[in-house]
Parts: sequence; structure tokens; C-alpha cells
Amino acid sequence: MAAQATVVHALWDESFEGLMDRVASCFPRRETRLTCRNMVQGLLMAKESANCWSLAEAIGHTGPHVLQHFLSRARFDTEAIRRSAAAWTVEQIGDREVMLVVDETGDEKSSLDAVGDSRQYSGALGGIGLCQVAVHLFYVSAQGHALIDRRLYLGEAWAGDDECRELAGVPDETTFATKPQLAGDMLADAHASGVRTAWVAADEVYGGRELRCRIRTLGYGYAIAVPTSHRVTTPAGKAKVTALLERVPKRAWVRLKTGHGTKGERLYDWAMIDVNPDDTPPGHPDGYSQVLIRRHRRTGTFCRTWHPDPQPISVLVSAVCRRWRVEEDFQGAKGLAHLDTGQVTCWNSWHRWSLMSVIAYALLAVGALHERQRANPAEPEDHLVMVPVSPRELRALLWTFVLPRPCQETDPTHALRWSHWRRRHQHRAADCHRRWNNVTAVAIA
Repeated sequence: MAAQATVVHALWDESFEGLMDRVASCFPRRETRLTCRNMVQGLLMAKESANCWSLAEAIGHTGPHVLQHFLSRARFDTEAIRRSAAAWTVEQIGDREVMLVVDETGDEKSSLDAVGDSRQYSGALGGIGLCQVAVHLFYVSAQGHALIDRRLYLGEAWAGDDECRELAGVPDETTFATKPQLAGDMLADAHASGVRTAWVAADEVYGGRELRCRIRTLGYGYAIAVPTSHRVTTPAGKAKVTALLERVPKRAWVRLKTGHGTKGERLYDWAMIDVNPDDTPPGHPDGYSQVLIRRHRRTGTFCRTWHPDPQPISVLVSAVCRRWRVEEDFQGAKGLAHLDTGQVTCWNSWHRWSLMSVIAYALLAVGALHERQRANPAEPEDHLVMVPVSPRELRALLWTFVLPRPCQETDPTHALRWSHWRRRHQHRAADCHRRWNNVTAVAIA
């Protein structure tokens, strides 16, 4: 057991120092470089929801001011750090059977104070609610997967509100962009950083012609879900994808494995129909375009696929199904690295908090991958066989063997000082609210 703990410690130190060294040159000052290290470590130390107050208390600061300055006002290139961290993650996860997956998530909010928040649809909320929505890019290979980029979505009305933009510090050059446009920007960044051969997968929000054409311009293949209203052109003419379902002969359906669940393999029936490509960029070859249909008892799921070379249906199905892995990353980034609990309100703060969370989760994803690669595979009949190490299990090991305990748990004086600070701050805040309400009441009267 002691040897196991030592190995975990050594592997973690190597990964942590490797990533911190990679981003160090992006910070012009030693103080901000140290704050970055402390914040990433603090995000992994936090067992419950994290914000500037709780992180500052855990890592030993006397107040939240250092972290607040780091997130909102400190001078450093946030995007340079993001590119360096993404490059490190890509190197660690590997370049075999690469896929770039686009997906979005919403973070529920209780007020309209935060940048970009409004009443809008979010699948994470199960409908329309007051939330921030961000589009994320995931890097998936045969070995592992992790989050590497994100873009905050500003609704058209919010992006056009000059007062909201000024209060949140949104740069003048940032204008309204649709979610597919944000996805295209992230894919272009990934391509520029060296990810040249990959599939792109996404849900039906991103199935429009503009993004598919942009993906092809970058040289990527794609496997993107489309809605039932999507129309395609076949040798027999134009039709909705739902009409194609009725034309598939029984012998054309193929039963293929889509993954492993707790109850065994998941099997579905699939069919592939060739369609005319409608998204060929000027000067590019047509390639091979299909509609992929997954049969359901009552309906079907439809995907548009394209690749410059002909692909068997098994490869296309694999590309579609690997997209589902990123749900683990959303859950991990939120539950383990506190992607959604920052309580930040301005443009800089949102991007820097989300970046620190992305870095923290990348360390967990890569660390879990290293643990899986290091472990000796057991024979199936071996009574010691175990499931692979997950990011959640790795963090539990780190809490025990590697990460320092939060300062308030080891230093009573520090805990008492923070108790005093919180109560003074809460008293001043309550007093300000009372005075503001009194002024408002007089003005109305």
C-alpha cells in the first residue's frame, strides 16, 4: 500500500509540474504564476462547491482579494495559457483515433448580474431557465478524453445591450456569435495548434450547413446529429431524413455495439444511406457523405457523416458513439473541478475561472490515464480484477496521499480569522442593502 501511494505521488507531481511549467511563461509576474498553481490545487482540494472565498480559505490566504484580483484584473494572456494547457493535454492523451467533440452546457443562475446570463434553453436545466450557456470542445482519443476549450455564449439581445456589456467588461471586438460559429472558432484554433487529422462530432444544434462546410474546410471528417426535419438529396431526389427511414430494407440494418454499460454491451441496429454532399467548400473534392440511422422501437436517430475516403459503417458508428464519452467530462469538470460554481460575474473572471477548472480537470483526466496505463492487466478470472481508475477515484486518492489538507482544518487560528472576516463582510453587506433600500423608498415616495 505504501508503494502504491508513493507511485501515485510521483506520477501526480510529474504531471502537475509538467503542466505548470508549460504555462509558466504566459505569466509576466511570479505572483500570478504562483496564484495559478495555488488556485488549481485549491480547486482539487475543495470537497464541496468552490468560490473565491472558500478557495482562499483553503489555500491559506487571509482574504479572497488575491484570487479576485487574479481572476478579474491581473495582467496575463488568458488565451495563451489555454493554448499551452490544451497542447499539453493533447500530447498526454495521444493522437490515435482522434475526435473533437463539441457540446454545450448551462449553469443555472439566481440573478441577472453575471456576464451572458439570461432566460434561455439549456439541456442541463431540462428546459428554459435563467442561466449562462457555454460551448465546449473536447479532445477524444483511443486512450482518453478531456476538455480543452470553451466559449461563453452571449445571446443576441444580451450581446447588443451596451450597458450589460460595459458592466461585465466584454471587449468591444466581441460581438454576437451563434453556437455553431463559436464551435467553428474553437475547431479552427485546434487545427491551428496542430490537431490536423480528426473526426468532429456534435449534437443536432451543430448540424447546420455552415458549420459542416467549415469543418470540411479544415480537413476534418464529421459525424453530427441532425433533427428529424433535416432534408438531404439522394439519387432519388430530396427528402427528409425521416422519409429515408421508411426506405431502408430489412437486410440493410446492421446490429453493432455502441459501448459498454453496467449491464453489459449496448447494441443497436444501424443503417447507412449515401447522400449527395451539400457542404463542399469551393475547390474541395466531394468526398463521401451519408445519413446514418440508429433504429429505435418507435423512432430513429439521424446523423450526417462525411469523410474524404469511403468508410465502413462500423467506423461511422464508432465516431458517433464516442461523442457520448464527453458527458463524463462535463460531470467531472463540474463535480471534481467546480467548473460551474465560480460565482464570477465579469468577462475576464468567467474565462479565467473556467480555464483554471479546465486545467484542474485535465490533470485528473491525464492522471487517471497514466494510472490505467501503469496498472498490470489482470486475467478475467482473477479475483483481484478491478475497474479502471477514474478521475473521481484518482481525486479520492489524491486527497488521501498527495494534496494538502485545507488550512482551516489544520490551523485553528486561520479558521477563526476567516470566521471573523466572513461575519464582518456579511454585516457590511447587510448594512449597505438596508441603506440602499431606505434611499430607494424615499426616492419612490
